[in-house]
Amino acid sequence: MGDNNSNSKAVYNRVVIKLSGEALAGSKGFGIDNDVLDMVADQIIEVYNMGLQVAVIVGGGNIWRGRSGIGMDRSTADYMGMLATVINALALQDALENKDIQTRVQTAIEMRQIAEPYIRRKAMRHLEKGRVVIFACGTGNPYFSTDTTAALRAAEIDAEVILLAKNVDGVYDDDPRKNPNAKKLDYISYIDVLNRGLNVMDTTAISLCMDNKIPIIVFGLADNHSIRDAVLGKKIGTTIE
Repeated sequence: MGDNNSNSKAVYNRVVIKLSGEALAGSKGFGIDNDVLDMVADQIIEVYNMGLQVAVIVGGGNIWRGRSGIGMDRSTADYMGMLATVINALALQDALENKDIQTRVQTAIEMRQIAEPYIRRKAMRHLEKGRVVIFACGTGNPYFSTDTTAALRAAEIDAEVILLAKNVDGVYDDDPRKNPNAKKLDYISYIDVLNRGLNVMDTTAISLCMDNKIPIIVFGLADNHSIRDAVLGKKIGTTIE
């Protein structure tokens, strides 16, 4: 595992990093941008080397979104999205292991030839042994997003925070792409996110974090050290708690 001597600076010990699929696509908007993948791997390794236990949840929106299947059965479309997350998880595993970081992919739908099935105790043991664990296939159920997976897995493995890495640098009071006067919020409560209908995570995920008192830090991946800054407790992005 990384150098535990520097862990005194970090304000967390076990973290869940939620990566959107779109973030892995970079400016291409579809598929996996190898330069972005490499940058994300470096950011994960940076906090891993601080002695943190790191779990990662990946989305699949760069390959398939459930709502893309217009006219398609919702469950079928969602299962296709779960398979897309496996492609991203394997790519991230490969990027990390190319840099000599031991990694395990666990999937909520069994596919033993390429990954372990998700087993909570095994995941926690991997983390304790200094391996990065990547969770794929969401919760394994249709109608649940990978945001909800992040909240669920964080609760299950006793993570102290969810680091929500997105293409935008925080939570705004309106859509910044449509409203140039939208203001970035430094802090917001779970209930305000729900009441104001802010499109940060879906309502199930926010409710789950609220019930289990898991803070969420929402930030952009544009800065090469944003994940490190988040675990050091620096004021970046938006904190939801």
